[in-house]
Amino acid sequence: MGIWWGPALRVLVLQAAWVLGGGQVRYSVPEEAKAGTVVGRLAQDLGLEAGEAEARRLRLVSQGRRASVEVSGASGALVVSSRLDREELCGKSAPCALRLEVLVERPLRVFHVELEVTDINDNAPLFPAARKNLSLSENIPPGSRFPLEGASDADIGANAQLSYTLSPTEHFTLDVKSSDDNRKSLFLVLAKSLDRETLPVYRLVLTASDGGRPSLMGTMELVISVLDVNDNAPQFNQSVYKVQLPESAVEGTLVARVNATDPDEGLNKEFSYSIVSSVPAGNRDLFSIDQKTGEIRLTGHLDFEAVHLHELQIEARDKGTPPLSGHCSVELEVLDVNDNAPEVWVTSLSVPVPEDAAVGTVVALLSVSDRDSGANGRVRCAVWPAAPFGLVSTFAGSYSLVLREALDRERVSEYEVEVRAEDGGSPSLRARRGVRVPVSDVNDNAPAFAQAVYTVLARENNAAGAELARLWARDPDEADNGRVRYSVWEGGVGGGASAGGGWRPASSYVSVDAESGRVWALQPLDYEEVQVLQFEVRAVDAGEPPLCGNATVQLFVVDENDNAPALLGAGGGGGLGPGAAGSAASGPGSEALWAWAAWGAPAGQVVAKIRAVDADSGYNAWLRYELWEPRGKGPFRVGLYSGEVSTARALEEADGPRQRLVIVVRDHGEPARSATATLSVSLVEGAEAALAAAGSSSSSGPGAEGGAAAAGAATTTNVWLVVAICAVSSLFLLAVVLYGASRWAPRAGVLSGPGPATLVCASEVGSWSYSQRQSRSLCVADGAGKSDLMVFSPNFPPPPAPAAKETQPEPPALPDTVSGPLCLASCPLPDSLFSL
Repeated sequence: MGIWWGPALRVLVLQAAWVLGGGQVRYSVPEEAKAGTVVGRLAQDLGLEAGEAEARRLRLVSQGRRASVEVSGASGALVVSSRLDREELCGKSAPCALRLEVLVERPLRVFHVELEVTDINDNAPLFPAARKNLSLSENIPPGSRFPLEGASDADIGANAQLSYTLSPTEHFTLDVKSSDDNRKSLFLVLAKSLDRETLPVYRLVLTASDGGRPSLMGTMELVISVLDVNDNAPQFNQSVYKVQLPESAVEGTLVARVNATDPDEGLNKEFSYSIVSSVPAGNRDLFSIDQKTGEIRLTGHLDFEAVHLHELQIEARDKGTPPLSGHCSVELEVLDVNDNAPEVWVTSLSVPVPEDAAVGTVVALLSVSDRDSGANGRVRCAVWPAAPFGLVSTFAGSYSLVLREALDRERVSEYEVEVRAEDGGSPSLRARRGVRVPVSDVNDNAPAFAQAVYTVLARENNAAGAELARLWARDPDEADNGRVRYSVWEGGVGGGASAGGGWRPASSYVSVDAESGRVWALQPLDYEEVQVLQFEVRAVDAGEPPLCGNATVQLFVVDENDNAPALLGAGGGGGLGPGAAGSAASGPGSEALWAWAAWGAPAGQVVAKIRAVDADSGYNAWLRYELWEPRGKGPFRVGLYSGEVSTARALEEADGPRQRLVIVVRDHGEPARSATATLSVSLVEGAEAALAAAGSSSSSGPGAEGGAAAAGAATTTNVWLVVAICAVSSLFLLAVVLYGASRWAPRAGVLSGPGPATLVCASEVGSWSYSQRQSRSLCVADGAGKSDLMVFSPNFPPPPAPAAKETQPEPPALPDTVSGPLCLASCPLPDSLFSL
């Protein structure tokens, strides 16, 4: 052994270059190489730089059997890791090539390496038995041939080429014949007649030598006994019987029927059959033979993948003395059937897969094999479901599971992929291998609100910190990518115009809770300061990069009756000409007024006009006038809604020189608020009334504002009023057209804030609300305000019985909440309109 082991180590590695077009590295190593022996510089042959093999985790992938080689992490060399026994790995197959798969990462690649284990002469020829007993009749003629069982050598090639020699003798020679399939048949040939009386027993040594260098030998002792009398051995009609059976044949199947004859007579003619030996050795128990009929039957199961050719040596031995025997061989060829299902292994799996992974990304590497041969061993593979993954064949029996379509974690967060393999047999056999592929999230979804525009109603004078609304944005991403925070976006359109004309940002009125999306009031809202507050709420997730979504909030402030009517200066006229009226403050909520009337003024003569305004709007600003004192039937009356003080009858001297009237101005709010005006009417002659009116225009004391100045101011006001009405009417028509176009789209939902909300619906006719601040401020980007008009339902109760011609029906008080749509129409109205 030491003679040839040294040179063998010096030629351990036969490294091959890349096979052109094949992409495969081939190495060769002799069997029984010591552990640590370098097979080849694998990293260098794969094109990897120094040190890159360890960084990219160059390694072998096992396919179910021990490869006995490994990759050195530091050098990237392919080295022997354990004992290499070619006979154990490949048996008699030549060449003995091991297919290895080599993986590198970053990026993930697979290489295929073929390692050929070459044979060395490490197995000596071996006979089935160390001793062989033969019984030969002495009358056997020279030239008789007796088959011997040859030796077997586990090596291949020249190392398994056997030659035989027989120890020197003058009576026997050895005849070796080679068959077409390189099998050698041994025959012991009688060269000279035997004489039992001279030598009854011959002891010969049969030596088998292989073709290795140095050659190894095996021996078997032949013990030949010379028998007397029976000189005819049974003879078979065929020397070789060739049979084919499928490997699926069941126990008891007839393999062959051999036939032999013996020309002797009596007991020397009777013989029995037996199986002497089998090749491969150890498979003799698979067969049985009937001693009388010569029928050979199966007693076990055939396996084409283990042994595809069986050879049986059959002997027919007679009952003579000594017994004689004849021999033949039965060669059984096993036919392959599709009895092995394909096998699928997952050699590498890269999960989870990010949902933005590019099409073509390799998810897993798979290896497929089938132990059958021919069409039975050809395997077709497919993946189910067919999307979004597919299989790409990278090498014979190797596949890559790749991404064929874009992924969406929000739609499918995990895939159960099944790789199905089917061979080409009939019927075909199938195998399945499940692969779980989770999908990891990326921030590809921005938060989205349920509505683009939210409408919120809130009563004025709400408490600071009150919750106005609650917004919610949905982000289908997970973890930080789906965690949403809210804020008032100062970069969007938002803010409110104050009554003083200043512009204030929306963040000074409201705040949004960053976690819950609740909208809070930072301060009490004042309808007289701002009527509509429009701002944007931004929802931003915590992904990288962060994504955001916006929603517009329109906050309508609902008016509360928090302002009492305010009295203005009065004007009037006597029966004979323009009268005079004056005013003087007499305390909060009260006004002292003066007017002159002429005796004899007819009924219905307007003496004065009480003017009042209310800073609220709608019902809260709808005023009515009541004569509080004197009660009963006095000479004067007050228009319920006009505020005009007129004579109820003709004035007489009996009415006295002066009348004191107490007039209460009330709004329609809940609860109603009021103001009181005291009007002193002086009854004078017609000429005196005219002089009093003229004198009041130059007087500076109480009542100095005379009738003439009041009449002049009223005339000037009326002129400008007409001009304003004409201009506003044109703008009104334009606003109606624009409003209709802007409201053509479906209305956004309405969210009611905490507390009862006052909603008003319009109808075809109705009464106009008026006030000193009659406009709703609609907040836009530049901070300008637009006026609006509230139209109320005319479903009034019947008017009071004693109503004057100018008296209008009183509408019912507005309920706290009216179910139905919120109807708002934008149209500009001048402030002067509400002083009529």
